[in-house]
Formats: sequence, C-alpha cells, structure tokens
Amino acid sequence: MDTKLCRMLGIDFPLLAFSHCRDVVASVSRSGGFGVFGAAGTTPEQLETELAWIDAHVDGGPYGVDLLVPENLTIRTETGATLGDLANQIPAGHRAFVHDLLRRHDVDPTHGAHPREDPNRPVPYQFDTGDKLMDVAFRHPIRLIANALGLPPASMLERARQHGIPCAALVGAREHAVRQVAAGVDIIVAQGGEAGGHCGEVSTMVLVPEVLRAVQGKVPVLAAGGIMTGRQMAGCMAMGAAGVWTGSVWLATTEAETSPVFRDKMVAARSRDTVRSRGRTGKPARQLRSGWTDAWEGPNSPGTLPMPLQGLISEPAMDRVNRAAEAGNANARELVSYFVGQGVGLVDSIPTCRQVVADFMTEFAEALVDMQRLTETGG
Repeated sequence: MDTKLCRMLGIDFPLLAFSHCRDVVASVSRSGGFGVFGAAGTTPEQLETELAWIDAHVDGGPYGVDLLVPENLTIRTETGATLGDLANQIPAGHRAFVHDLLRRHDVDPTHGAHPREDPNRPVPYQFDTGDKLMDVAFRHPIRLIANALGLPPASMLERARQHGIPCAALVGAREHAVRQVAAGVDIIVAQGGEAGGHCGEVSTMVLVPEVLRAVQGKVPVLAAGGIMTGRQMAGCMAMGAAGVWTGSVWLATTEAETSPVFRDKMVAARSRDTVRSRGRTGKPARQLRSGWTDAWEGPNSPGTLPMPLQGLISEPAMDRVNRAAEAGNANARELVSYFVGQGVGLVDSIPTCRQVVADFMTEFAEALVDMQRLTETGG
C-alpha cells in the first residue's frame, strides 16, 4: 500500500504490533509489519539494551517505541525519587493481603527478588524518568514514538519533530482524540474497550468512526482493540482507519514474553474470560480473569492502590506466581494472569510472529476480494 501512514512509517502493510518483548518487535518488523516496543517500567539502561538488540536483529526494518508517561497520576514524586520512597506509602494491610493470597495458593511470597522491590530503582511513569527514556529512544533509528494514558509530554512532541518522526497517542474516547490533535499528535490510536491492558469502555466498532468523524482527516487514525485477524483489519480500514494497532495476538506466539502456562490459558480462554480490573496497575486494565483478579474484587479486598503503588505489590507477586506455576504448582496456576483483550477467544494455537503477519496479509487480501465480489455480483 502507498498511503500517508505507510509513507510516515516506511512500511507497505499497516499492521502495527505492540509488545513488551523485543523478539516479537524484531520478528514482526522483519516479516513486513511494524513492531512497537513497549518500554513501560523499564529503566533507561534497560531500554538501551533492548533497543540495541532490536537494532541488531530487525534487519533494517522499521520499528517504534511506546513510552508510558501518564498525564494524570495521583502519586507524584520529587525528581530523583526511588522505589524505596514509594514503597513506604504502601499500607501494611495491602502487603498482608497479597502475602495471604499467595500462601493460600502455595506460593512463597518472599521467594526470589524482583526489580520492583529494589529500593534504589528509579520511579517509573514519572516525567523525569520519561525524559531519560526519551534520551535513549531518540539515539536509535526509531520511526515512531508513542505515549499512552493522556497527552504526550510537550518534550516528546518537540523532540519527535526535531527527529522527523511521528508521535502517536492512544485514546479511548472521542474527546480525547480532539485534545490529542490540538496538542499536535501526528497519529491517533483509537483503542476500544476490547483491548488488553489500559483501556476505556467504548467498543472499537463505535469508537473508531467516532474518532474519525472528530479528527476530520487531520491525522491518520489506527484502530485498536480486539483485532486478531486480517479480516478484522480489513473491516476497520473499510470504516476509514489507516491501519491497525494490535497487541494481544502477539502474546500467543512462540516469541512472546508470556509463560507457557499463560499461553495455554489463552488457548483455552473465551472472550468473556477477560475483565477490566485495577488489581494489576491501579488503573483499569483488561486482563485474563484469574484468582488474582477475583481476589481484588472480592469482599475481603482492601481496595486497590493508585498507580504506581499497585504495581509495586502486584508485579513481584505475579512474578512469583508465574515461576511457581511453571515449576508445576497447580494452585499457583489459578492466579496466573496477564494483560489480554477480548480477542483472546480467537486464539486457538501458538504460531510464530512471522506466521501471524502472513495470516493477516492473506486474510486481509481475501476480505478485499470478497468485498469486490459483492460489488460486482450484488451479493
């Protein structure tokens, strides 16, 4: 394809793949899509390592970086604050709740260390941390930078312009898209409530045309949320989207960062087996329903903490759960969860990323042929 979006990103097929896994990003970009590395929670040093690896394995293919610098965050810290400073704000009752939940599933709540428990680690999701991550990102040949959870910082927009690359932003409502365009964002990702991770409540089928009408062609709009096949991609582009932004479909690939236990749970899951919960990050995020999500919504829950405090207790706990489940602990398996959208109901195997890209291309072409037949034959 030769579209404005394709020219902006240096691609022929507007399939964007968001992933926290560098292997997925590189494989998708090598295969004809556009990988986007999710850098949320990484330190500048870690991001440098990940992007250097992608540079060496992407075979010259284009890729992007997605940062998470929330516009509105209840917990703000002073410049230079550490996780130790934040950890002091976690109530003892919340720690006890998590420890008890793990013990009831035969998981040792103190086994092994996790980066989120390092008191000297920089605080994630803060503006000063975001600027340091941008320093790293812009040293690499990225073709896109994106931000989630609100307007990108002004420094991100300005630096993107200086480097000649587009800045994208995710939105979950029409009014959010209007604000983003007014702020100078180059690409809008209209993400419906079906999506995994942080999402709103409006469905993709409704949100995409609402956003398209609101932005009036000023910037390209990518459709996101529940998109797992090439036929869905064709449907979104028939509505006017410039392409699609996908995430959950890559979690069930051989290259993904997800554990074998979680991938097995994805194959077995149906679309109604996901839930929007604050139990992982402190903000509503769609994930696979499990004993973990049920506990935070249950009558004995102390209530979730604001972001990023909730992540300081959830991420170390879930890491211990995953390791216990992989070691054969059946009780721990009940707690295993991860961010995933309602499209999980379409997962029936664990393919490679290359195969997923190929399937998208084939199904997209088939959908176009079918539509052509309809116009020629009248149905």
